[in-house]
Amino acid sequence: MKFSILTATYNRAKYLPKLYESIVDNIDEDYEIEWLIMDDGSTDNTEEVCKSFVNEKNLVVKYYKQENQGKMQAINNLAKYVSGELWIECDSDDYFVKNSFKIIKQYYEKNKEQQDIYAFAFLKYDQNKKNMGQNFKKEKTTMFNLYFKEGENGEKALVFVTDIRKKYHHELEHSEKFVTEARMYHKMDKDYKMLCINEPIMICEYQQEGYSKNINNEFINNPYGYYKYFYEILKDMDTKNILFKKRLYVIKHYILFSYLTHQKCRINVRGVKNKILIVLLYIPGYIKSYMYIRR
Repeated sequence: MKFSILTATYNRAKYLPKLYESIVDNIDEDYEIEWLIMDDGSTDNTEEVCKSFVNEKNLVVKYYKQENQGKMQAINNLAKYVSGELWIECDSDDYFVKNSFKIIKQYYEKNKEQQDIYAFAFLKYDQNKKNMGQNFKKEKTTMFNLYFKEGENGEKALVFVTDIRKKYHHELEHSEKFVTEARMYHKMDKDYKMLCINEPIMICEYQQEGYSKNINNEFINNPYGYYKYFYEILKDMDTKNILFKKRLYVIKHYILFSYLTHQKCRINVRGVKNKILIVLLYIPGYIKSYMYIRR
């Protein structure tokens, strides 16, 4: 079997060797690995570093470069080059633990006949070997249910079934460079589920310039994608049993991004509770959004 690892990177040359070494450390004769790198218009020595990986020939590394379009478009553009049965997206500041691919292969071989699985979800640890979220409560779930009904807040490592993953792509709005991955996941949730495994396969080392450290800037710079994301949750997803704090989170952000994009805050959404909360929170939400932008 074959794994395809996809990495979108921008000015992260100094972090890539650690990821490279972790992949090389997992090479085994029982499977193949290819590493597909999309350089999103870096201005540092990313190209030089990546070409050194290619030349070392320890691993099949394929390096591509595009004008700066953002991580999501970089992954979209890499999709056509994927040839493995399993597809793993790994950020440049993440790396794999020892025996990651053996663990993945074990669970994939045991469950690959299940036609309703779009991904295998594993735990993700930080550099201190601490779980970045909670252990899974259910063996099978969807990304929407995991975060909105089961109370998860941390990160997970996803291993996609390539044939299913290739049916989807990240939808970007108004030439924006970012949209949350969850927008695509929720579309996958409608037809498939994730199989959940309480074992870590990936380590994350957050960087100061990373997305998670600059979420407010992402909100301001990419409001149309977020507006669509929150509207689609209210319009298309089953919010009947979601946690109340999550319902409030969605509606408050829906109002915020309707303000930022000058779009109508529509109430043609699913569920009486959602309609009532939108009406009740609309005016205070717009006032708070105005103050948020001024800050």
